[in-house]
Amino acid sequence: MDVEQVFHMTGGIGHRSYAQNSSLQKKASDMVKDMTLETVQELYLTTAPKSLGIADLGCSSGPNTLSIMKEIIEVVQGTSRKAFHAAPEFRVHLNDLPTNDFNSIFKSLPEFSKDLNKEMNNGGSPSIYIGGYPGSFYGRLFPNSSLHFVYSSYSLHWLSRVPPAIYSEEGKSINKGSVYISESSPPVVAEAYLKQFKEDFNLFLQSRSEELLSGGRMVLILLGRSGPDHVDRGNSFFWELLYQSLAILVSKGEVEKEKLDSYDVHFYAPSKDELEDAVRKEGSFQLDRLEMFELERDHHKDNQSYAISVAMTVRAIQESMIGQHFGEEILDSLFESYKRLVGEEIAKEDIKPTTFGIVLTKL
Repeated sequence: MDVEQVFHMTGGIGHRSYAQNSSLQKKASDMVKDMTLETVQELYLTTAPKSLGIADLGCSSGPNTLSIMKEIIEVVQGTSRKAFHAAPEFRVHLNDLPTNDFNSIFKSLPEFSKDLNKEMNNGGSPSIYIGGYPGSFYGRLFPNSSLHFVYSSYSLHWLSRVPPAIYSEEGKSINKGSVYISESSPPVVAEAYLKQFKEDFNLFLQSRSEELLSGGRMVLILLGRSGPDHVDRGNSFFWELLYQSLAILVSKGEVEKEKLDSYDVHFYAPSKDELEDAVRKEGSFQLDRLEMFELERDHHKDNQSYAISVAMTVRAIQESMIGQHFGEEILDSLFESYKRLVGEEIAKEDIKPTTFGIVLTKL
């Protein structure tokens, strides 16, 4: 399956859309918001550009991208006033795969501008130029030395493809019994996923090193794992529950077993050591900060409410790929089972996915 041509978050603003089901991602970006805004403020004070180039890579189609862009613009405006500098113009580049629902973002821009102008205390409207840039960030997207700041939230754990090394010479997956790395996976599966992550992340860093000015910064937020073990009660466990949900449909005769055996996800949760090693080996960036945190559920939500929230979020993220492989007719039944399994599991013990927040400076 061609990931670039198929994978996208569910567009629009309906009740199953990513726009309506990305609160967990927003919660994570809020947890590292101070890190993001401090990095932007420090960048502006050390460079004071007249025109500030910003890119959000993997912006998707929900409200989160414009929310963080608004806060970045506001902190730069406030910093420029305190430093008695003329405020810069802002060049905002929104990137995602070509299948992304960019129209939903563009339709939100008038309200975005209205809210931003309303909160400007000095009455002056900032000069903002926003554009959409479709394409994979595992390669070049922008001209040389055109950016000051790159932001990417909950995107870099998605690989450019399912690792080809998990397929036999006949083209069949050797990872039967799982859609990701699990206890039943042969060791070569984890090795293949790590190799693909290293290849992709290295290409990402190389590409951004050419597009960023010297001294430019990146803030990257991505899912990961807390230690060397690939199997944990975090991100890998959510994939295990998805496999179990698909297996239920196989047992009911709604999905062919061969279809399930041939489905694997283009995802990888790196460890802290793997991230540090990748940055060091690529060599274009200084690692300023790397923080790890667990995204805990809202305890004012009961188990059922949390299970619904998780199921809706995973569906908004995965239904393009699942629908393409298995057929869209299974989606309702699949995520009903998934919701039930998540609810049963969190009643026993919390599931705590690990997230990393990373700050890099272009050397």
